[in-house]
Order: sequence, then C-alpha cells, then structure tokens
Amino acid sequence: MPELGRHRRQMIRYVGTGGVAAIVDLSGFAALTAYGAPLLAAAAASFVAAVIVNYALCSLFVFDAQMGPARFAAFFGAALIGLSVNVGVTYAAHAGFAVAPLFAKTVGIGVAAAGNYLLNAFVVFREQPVERPDA
Repeated sequence: MPELGRHRRQMIRYVGTGGVAAIVDLSGFAALTAYGAPLLAAAAASFVAAVIVNYALCSLFVFDAQMGPARFAAFFGAALIGLSVNVGVTYAAHAGFAVAPLFAKTVGIGVAAAGNYLLNAFVVFREQPVERPDA
C-alpha cells in the first residue's frame, strides 16, 4: 500500500506543476500575441515553454528524477500525445455531443492530464531498478 500513497502524493504535486505550466502557457501566449506574433506561432511557442517548465518541475518536485536529454524527449513526446488527446476529446465532446466549447475543453484538459500523468509516472519517470554488484 505504500505505493498507493506515493502515487497520491505525486498526483497532487502533478496537478500543482501542471497549473504552473498552464500559467506559463497562457501568459506566454497572451504576451506573444499582444506583441504581434501570429496566433499559431504564439500557441506553439508558449506550449513549448510550458513543456520545458513542466519537465523541470516534474523532475524536481513530482518524481524526484534526474533530468537528461533522453528523458526530456520522452516527456515532450508524452506532452504531444496529451495535446492530441486534449484536442481530440475537446472536438469530440463539442461536435459529437453538442457540449458547450468551454466545457468540452475542460473535459479535454482533464482526460489529457490523467493520461499524461499515467504516461509520466509509468513510462517517462518510471523507477529504474538499481543494479547492485554481486556479493
């Protein structure tokens, strides 16, 4: 059961770091568009900035893991999967079930966040077995 407690703590921290990343994404997007950046370029740049911040925070505060280029690549890949899920669920909820756009986006965020946590906890930041020399 200690494993369940660890995952519960990680999920709470994951929500917090995700909130910080969302603020980075939204504020970066707002600043870039305010200074005349094209919409899609601003959206992509703020997304990448948020992923970088989220990776650092998840490494340090959620999963207590070493940072490195291979892990960052895996994290970025998981983030792109999460983005696809978010957009897909948002579209499906709105177009397929006539859900209001803001509520559809909220559902998309929730589904993507849950999926991203699972990918990060069990793939990107999975604990590596410690190799011990034979005694």
